Formats: sequence, C-alpha cells, structure tokens
Amino acid sequence: MDGVAFRLLELVAAGAGSDELARLAVEEPGSAAAVELALRINATVRGHRRREAELSALFDTAGDLARLRDPDAVLRSIVHRARRLLGVDLSYLTLNDADAGITYMRVTDGSVSPLFPQVRMKMGVGLGGLVAQTARPYTTPDYLSDQHFLHSDPVDDAVRGEGLTALLAVPLAVGDTVIGVLYAADRAAREFTPDEIALLSSLADHAAIALDNARLLAEVSAHSEAVQRAEAAHDRLMDLVLRGGDIAAVAAAVADVLHGGIGVYTTGGGELAHAGLPTSAPAPDAVAASYNSGRATRTERGWVCAVQAGPELLGSIVLTTDTELTDADRHLFERAAVVTALLQLLRRSVAKAEDEVRGELLTDLLTAPDRNPGTLVDRGRHLGVDLTTRYAVFIAHADGVSRRRLAAAAAQFAALSGIHAEQVVLLAQTEAPGALAARVAAALGAQAGCPVTVAAGGPARGPAGLAAAYREAERCLRALLRLGRDGTGASMAELGFIGLVLADRADHAGFIQQTLGPVFDYDRDRGTELIRTLEAYFTSGCSLPRTKDLLHIHVNTVGQRLDRIGRLLGPDWQSPDRILEIQLALRLHSLQAT
Repeated sequence: MDGVAFRLLELVAAGAGSDELARLAVEEPGSAAAVELALRINATVRGHRRREAELSALFDTAGDLARLRDPDAVLRSIVHRARRLLGVDLSYLTLNDADAGITYMRVTDGSVSPLFPQVRMKMGVGLGGLVAQTARPYTTPDYLSDQHFLHSDPVDDAVRGEGLTALLAVPLAVGDTVIGVLYAADRAAREFTPDEIALLSSLADHAAIALDNARLLAEVSAHSEAVQRAEAAHDRLMDLVLRGGDIAAVAAAVADVLHGGIGVYTTGGGELAHAGLPTSAPAPDAVAASYNSGRATRTERGWVCAVQAGPELLGSIVLTTDTELTDADRHLFERAAVVTALLQLLRRSVAKAEDEVRGELLTDLLTAPDRNPGTLVDRGRHLGVDLTTRYAVFIAHADGVSRRRLAAAAAQFAALSGIHAEQVVLLAQTEAPGALAARVAAALGAQAGCPVTVAAGGPARGPAGLAAAYREAERCLRALLRLGRDGTGASMAELGFIGLVLADRADHAGFIQQTLGPVFDYDRDRGTELIRTLEAYFTSGCSLPRTKDLLHIHVNTVGQRLDRIGRLLGPDWQSPDRILEIQLALRLHSLQAT
C-alpha cells in the first residue's frame, strides 16, 4: 500500500471532513481518484451515522410511548428531537380545536419570541392550514413570500417576530383526520431533503400516536371512574333497600351521584319524592316510549325512565341535568327505576300484609271481644293501637266505590281500620264522634266522587266496650240511611229522639241540652220563664189564649215569648219532627226535676 492510500485511510478512520480529504488531492496530484473514493466512503459513513441517530431517536420515542409516559412530556421530547436531528433553529407542534374552529400552539422548542408560543389562528390559515387540508407535507424556502397558502397578519407577524424563513410542515393524523401539524423552521433560507421530510413525518406519526393514546387513556379512565361510581351507587341503593330506606332516600342518593334533580311520579303524574334540581311530571308519550323500549328516554330537560314491574306500569322517574350522561350513568339511572319499582312492590306487599293483620284484629275484636281480651289488647299494641284507650267506632258506607278503595282512603283518619262484615270500619280517638263523622263523610265523599255516609258509636275502651260501640254505629248507620241522610256523618247524639231510642246508653241530659240548651241558657242569664211558657204552650194544645190563662199573662206577652223561643231554636222549631223532640226533652226535664 503506497503512502497516499495509507494517509487517506487514516483520515477516513479519524472521521476527517471533506475539506481535509480535498486538500490531500491538491497536495498529491496523482491521488485524485483515491481521494474521490475516500470522499464517497466518508459520505456513506456519515449517512449511516445520521440514519443511526434518526433511528435511535425514533426508537427512543417509541419507547416513550410504550412506557405510557406523560403525553405532554412525549410531545416535548418529539419536538426537541425534531429540532436536533434536522438541525433547525425552531421546531413546534400545533393542534386543531374543531369545536372552536381554531389552531393553537401546543409545544415549541427554540423559540425566542414570547408571543410565538401564544399564537392562535383560525383553522385553514397559514402553512399549517394547507397541510391540514391536504394531509400532505409541505416545505417552503421563504414563508413570507410564498403565496401557495392563505396568509394572515397575526401569523405573519409571529413568523416575522421569530425571524423565520424556511419551514417544513407535516401532518399529525389519526385515521383520516388531521389533528395537528409538526413544524421544523430555520431563520435562514434552506431546502429540506426528502430524508428530512420523511424523518419529520415519522416523528409526527409518533406524536399523533401519543395524542391518540392520551385520548384513549382518558376515555378508559373516565369510563372506569364512571363504572366504579355506578357500582358504588348501586351498592348504596341496595344498602338503602336492605335498611328499609324509602323512595325519597333513593331519589336523594341518585341525585347526589348524578349531580342533577330526581323526581319520582305516579302513573297519574303525582309526585312521590323529589331531590336536587327542580323536576316536573313527565309527558305521557315519554313514559310510554321508555316503557316500550325498557330503557331511559332522552327529554328536553333530561331523562325519563318508566318504573315498571313486568307488564305493570307503576310510575316514572325523572332526571333533570344539564350534562350528557355516560353509559354507566345512564345504566345507574335505569337501575334507580328498578330499585324504585322494587320499593313500591315491597311497600304494597307490606301494606297488604298489614291490612290483613289489622283486618283480622278488627274482626276478632268486633265478633269475639270476650274470648281472650288480653290477647286482643296485646295484638293491638303490636300494631301501635292501645285498645285500653277510648276510641270511637265509625262505619263508612258508599254505593259508588269499592270497599277496598274506601278503606284505603279512610285509613288516614283512623288508628285502626279495615273491612269487617262487608263494612269499612274505623277506630279513631275523639270525644266528639259526631263532629268527626261529619268531617270524614265530607272528605271521603270528595275523594270518592259519590256520597259517603259515616256513622259513629262510642267512644268506648276495651274489647267489649268497642264491640258495643260498633253495634251502636251499625244502628246509627241504619237510621241515617232510612232517614234519607245519605252523604252525612253523625252519631246517635245528632239523631235527636231517634238516637235516644236506639242508643244502648241513653244520654238524657245530653239530649235535653242539645234540644233546649239555648232556651235554658236564656232563662238562666235573664231570669225569664221561656221553658215554663213552652210547657204551658204544649199543655194547652198550642193555643195562645189557653196558654195566657195558664200563665196569667197577656196574650201578647205569650206571642212575644214564643217569638223569642223561635229566634233561639230556629224558624223550624214548630215543624212536626222538632215539636216531637222538644216535647220529649221537656218531659225528660220535668221527670229529672221531680
């Protein structure tokens, strides 16, 4: 090997540059061919080294993605590697916000202007707009003078502020959608080679993968959180059911989890429970759509789900919310409808069982009070009814409504209620059974839409006393119906002399006071003799002249006294029924006085 060849190998091995190799060709004129070969070998080695560095950078980037590092850190690394490998002054990455219609700067490396990282532009503007529209790389040796894309003053000012001249831009694509652009920029004019374009495109592909992975991870995380929240809410709902929680507690729990308003409604639109934001009864067609599909239905203000048990529609549950529901949240809402249906069925079963137990107690109490009174009292205590306390017994009668429906409506007035001997029977604490009977008759009549007659007996205490009060209420009911007083409520005391005759325990003093009380009070307060005048009036056969002879007063005085009695007892006091009651009260009074 000659000396020139040996020197060339030494230079190549030492990594000498092209200038040193060319200088040897000048110094040794006969070595031109060998120097040219050495230059080619040197270029090849440099190319391999550059390719090795590029591949290493791509492998490192792929490793970053595989380790699922912070996506922002991965993007910063990609942009930094792009700047270093392409040997440019500045590299940066922009992303598109399709909803806002803008493109914004996400990462920069090498920027010297404080305004450049803040650049925001309309989508479709600048070099990046062209790349996003065509989904192809584009390079320009002089950005400001290039007219192949749409310029804008803010973008041009930013480029001018950085002193940029040559730019290379490649798309970041996920599928067929361009989500952003990766740039390499120099402050001096230059041409970017195909290898550089390919390298930057590879880095852009990695950046797109990083962004898509971040999106997928966020969706998976959000879904996982939603599923966990739904599972926790489901456990919470089941716990409420097992601990005896009611529909209101379920509504509160679901409203808390979904951050909205929950309303539970009957099939007729009546509100059963409410929690959170305001809600309103759902439209019937929305409930029907949910019932037919078995899923929650979207409405203008939120969601509605039918509450059903098999084919039976029990009502609906409504969600008011300003946010879109995830699948997990929607399943939770639908699950709440199922739990609500379960609670309604449980409540119905419990109510039915309690009605049966109460009905059995009522039957045993009224048919066999002497069989085992102590046991009856104990059974009453288990139902929250102290049979040693005074209760009045009421019987409600109506021809236009079922007994079960009438009993359900009447239960609100009673300590114990049920159906006995095809009659709706109530026990209620009161010392004024007639007044309560009248109120119950009016209330039940309004609810049932037909006349409801309510008869009262008692008050009394203990099984035997209550059974007797029930028999008294039966006689009172028969009297009310025969007297044509359907739709009213009364006790024996309000039936006048009929009640006096029918009652087991005739309350003579009460009858006298109810019939003639105002007249007795007037005589006592003013020292008059209106009662004596009434006795004389009836003794004389209702004759004014004979009455004045019996009393030894002027006939006009008799007339004046009778007018006063009329004002005290009412204008119908001389009707046949009233006269009979008044004469009976006067006779009882005279008997008590003797």
